[in-house]
Amino acid sequence: MTKLQRRVLVDEGAPNCSTAIINGRSSNVLNWDDVRFSWAYPKYKKMLANFWTPFEINMSGDIKQFPMLSKKEQDAFLKIIGLLALLDSIQTDFAGKVADYVTDSSVNAMMIILAQQEVIHNHSYSYVLSSLVSKQQQDEVFEYWRNEPILQKRNAFVTEGYKDFVDEPTIDNFLKAIIFDVILEGLFFYSGFAFFYNLARNQKMVASSTMINYINRDEHLHVGLFEKIYKEVLKENPTYDTEELRAYGMKTFREAAELEIEWGRYIIGNEMEGILLDELEDYIKFMANMRAKQLGFEAPFEGYRNNPLRWIIAYQEVDLGKTDFFEQRSRQYTKTSDANGFDDL
Repeated sequence: MTKLQRRVLVDEGAPNCSTAIINGRSSNVLNWDDVRFSWAYPKYKKMLANFWTPFEINMSGDIKQFPMLSKKEQDAFLKIIGLLALLDSIQTDFAGKVADYVTDSSVNAMMIILAQQEVIHNHSYSYVLSSLVSKQQQDEVFEYWRNEPILQKRNAFVTEGYKDFVDEPTIDNFLKAIIFDVILEGLFFYSGFAFFYNLARNQKMVASSTMINYINRDEHLHVGLFEKIYKEVLKENPTYDTEELRAYGMKTFREAAELEIEWGRYIIGNEMEGILLDELEDYIKFMANMRAKQLGFEAPFEGYRNNPLRWIIAYQEVDLGKTDFFEQRSRQYTKTSDANGFDDL
């Protein structure tokens, strides 16, 4: 297996425009008018446009509402935050490790922005919790990943997938790590996102759901970036574009969806007003099919071509710029279009 070479600090004999996305050469001088990939600068601008901080979100309404949530809603709220805190912490570190081996300076720059955005996500979880619960309970939430068995199983699935790349940085392990990244950012968050958006459409915890929307839009861009990296690596290294890899990808997405469904059953169950468990499971399978197809794999689940939670599209608002779109009012009648979410495959 071909090992990945770490990017060098400065390569005086190399061009500014990289010769390859991995195992290539570049001076490491970043000139956005002289980059290898035409998609790099537009994606960079989108990542910059998404910049936000938790301080922008006024939590006063949520502070009053949180004690009024049901015990089931409060538990789900806190456990989902605990899940997100661990996964985004992993992403911060993973992005840095990927950047070490990306030999294209423009893509490396975007990986650094991605890591910074994951730090913001983690800060936002602390910001929300510090507004709603005591310091002791906040600390407990950040320990959920250690003692919740279902969380442990889900998290181990991703961390083990990353570990192979970290321990042995080969092209094969790099490609497989990207599959796990798309699962983490493009599938494992989505039952949690659905929970928060369902609260928002019932006019509950709107500020927290606004924060989740900002995170959702970031993660959507992150998935798109890793999709580009994955496809460029295969284009430059076509011998790795094998039936074996595609079968591995489809199988991994199926396993991930089953874990996410198990988590959804546990954290949401049949008692949550506004979310039917059958629809949530279908939504997860729909998302798994969509993400698998983004990387060029067969859909892991036959059918599931349509989004069964169509109401969620108005709350994702994935690509409409940074606005406080909730505006403390009902979103029941928000117009949806191809621009603001996924309707079907």
